[in-house]
Amino acid sequence: MSAQDNPFGGSYAVRYGDGAADGAVDGADTGSLIKDTTTAGFAADVIQESRRQPVLVDFWAPWCGPCKQLAPALEKAVREAGGRVRLVKMNIDDHPAIAGQLGIQSIPAVIAFVDGQPVDGFMGAVPESRIREFIDKISGPGGAAEAVAEALAAAAELRAAGDLQGAAQVYAAVLGDDPAELDAIAGLAETLLDAGDEANAREVLARAPQGKQDAPQFASVKARLALAEQVAELGDPAGLERRLAADPGDHQARFDLALIQNALGERDKAADNLLAIMKADRTWQDDGARLQLLKFFEAWGMTDEATLSARRKLSSLLFS
Repeated sequence: MSAQDNPFGGSYAVRYGDGAADGAVDGADTGSLIKDTTTAGFAADVIQESRRQPVLVDFWAPWCGPCKQLAPALEKAVREAGGRVRLVKMNIDDHPAIAGQLGIQSIPAVIAFVDGQPVDGFMGAVPESRIREFIDKISGPGGAAEAVAEALAAAAELRAAGDLQGAAQVYAAVLGDDPAELDAIAGLAETLLDAGDEANAREVLARAPQGKQDAPQFASVKARLALAEQVAELGDPAGLERRLAADPGDHQARFDLALIQNALGERDKAADNLLAIMKADRTWQDDGARLQLLKFFEAWGMTDEATLSARRKLSSLLFS
């Protein structure tokens, strides 16, 4: 397989590390660091503001118990960060459109925006220590954490350039110093999967610390492994293409072909086939094409070009 981009490989933490952690934003007090937004205000409060500094968006709802657990810890961590990040809160009951376009299916969900783009995120009522680590990753850590972030960024760049062996060596070196470094575990598993080594990718994930096997960092590689299992059962893509040539309305053939195309790295084609099913029949398999497309987004990452392109097409299809 060819190497795929790692959208959250740590480069943002390095990029914003110089000076970003020195203190509060000019003229800002802690009260101005946290605000509520609306669908209409999202562009100014999040997209434009994130071009000046990282913005965390907390998607929540009044009925959500874990949201109420997360909110105090999240707000406390943002205030303690001293202006390195801002927090924008969005009630998805009142303003569901943005969450829907981003494919958010469970809350609480916190998405970090940098330079107008979503770059990382987590779901669930995570502990305060995890929130602080996330803020450090987005806004720029210091000391030993900075060295780890730089190593992870270097590994991600090697992986994106197709040097899978080099990337794997860097990830392994980080794990040699800290076997519990979750981003390095996820990165090494992703790299092995890029190289077609599914067995070792699974083995790396299995070595995650007790209680951390379901960490958000592993969501992408787990989604890719699940898709690989599906594809292994689907057979020859040429046969599916012949079925579609004979009957363009054969949605099952188109769906199976999309899974194979994704496994082959043909992400745009895979997305287009699922979108074609949706356009023809949204009710097919209980909206199965859209649900599968959201799984692709999770596996590809929020900032992957194929994700962004397909998400625009999906929004146009759903909201036009």
